Amino acid sequence: MQSPWLVFLDEIGARFEEGPAGVVHFGDERAEVAHAASGTVLVPLTHTSLIRAEGEDTAVFLHNLLSNDVKKLPLHGAQYTSFNTPKGRMLANFTLWRDNTGYLLQLSTDLLAAIHKKLSMYVMRSKVRLSDITPEFALIGVAGADAAAALDAAGVSLPPEVFTVSQGTVQVVRVDASRMVLIVPVGQAASLWQKLASRGAKPAGTAAWRWLEIQAGVPQITATTQDEFVAQMINFEVIGGVNFQKGCYPGQEIVARTQYLGKLKKRMYLAHLDVAEAPAPGSDLFAPEFGDQACGKLLSVAPAPQGGFDALAVLQIASFEGAQVHLGSLEGPLLTFGKLPYVVS
Repeated sequence: MQSPWLVFLDEIGARFEEGPAGVVHFGDERAEVAHAASGTVLVPLTHTSLIRAEGEDTAVFLHNLLSNDVKKLPLHGAQYTSFNTPKGRMLANFTLWRDNTGYLLQLSTDLLAAIHKKLSMYVMRSKVRLSDITPEFALIGVAGADAAAALDAAGVSLPPEVFTVSQGTVQVVRVDASRMVLIVPVGQAASLWQKLASRGAKPAGTAAWRWLEIQAGVPQITATTQDEFVAQMINFEVIGGVNFQKGCYPGQEIVARTQYLGKLKKRMYLAHLDVAEAPAPGSDLFAPEFGDQACGKLLSVAPAPQGGFDALAVLQIASFEGAQVHLGSLEGPLLTFGKLPYVVS
């Protein structure tokens, strides 16, 4: 039986791409992105999914596996964190928050099954239950200058500050000043969507949310880009996704050595490509100083309001400084670079 939430989205004109990624749009992705840049949007976050972790050993269990300090996460608090290989490469990154019954982990939909299975392998005798609760809840993104006002008018309680979570039938995670993630029981999602739309929030698809994340410099690991990057390569420590004082977790030694002993050679940058077709995440990048050897990869891509595509690109710092980075080959389209909203060394 199909989820009533997905049935509703189909009824209001949402179009899903084929495949497991949950990518959706409403007919004109670039127009949706343009509205996200200047107005308030309402986005079905079907490209992300939810795992609930609960049980008396859950805090210690997650703390021992993830890159951030779960033990110190307060009730109704949220954080970025990641699950890594022993070599420190990211298998998935999450928005993690704590509510009255346990912890919720939001991750890319195309990683859900594999990560749920892999995390479950570590449970063993721990008093922890891991559940895919995606079918029970709709994840809805609301973003823009009037996002808070729209939610307030719809009767939804707002979190007091960034990386806190409001509690109630509908949970709201404030991921930055103007972006909120709503966790809504599927039976109530259509009604709430309509209330928010009637208060000026315009429906938009996955590309609009990805574009907002790109502009915020927030990475999202997907099936295409997993097992590629150490945390610092995607600025994850800058946005608060790594705690360097906590104990061991898979990949901790590599991440810590990169921070304190090694010289970081790659970073993530905001880039623009003036091309007609969307480049694929994971596409190789090239620069003259590295010849035929790739100097980096695209991580996230979305249509740009002014045309072309904006992206988060992970590449050699030396190549960024040389400002001659090309897509696909040394003869490929040239990247131009923008400014992230935070400082990287």
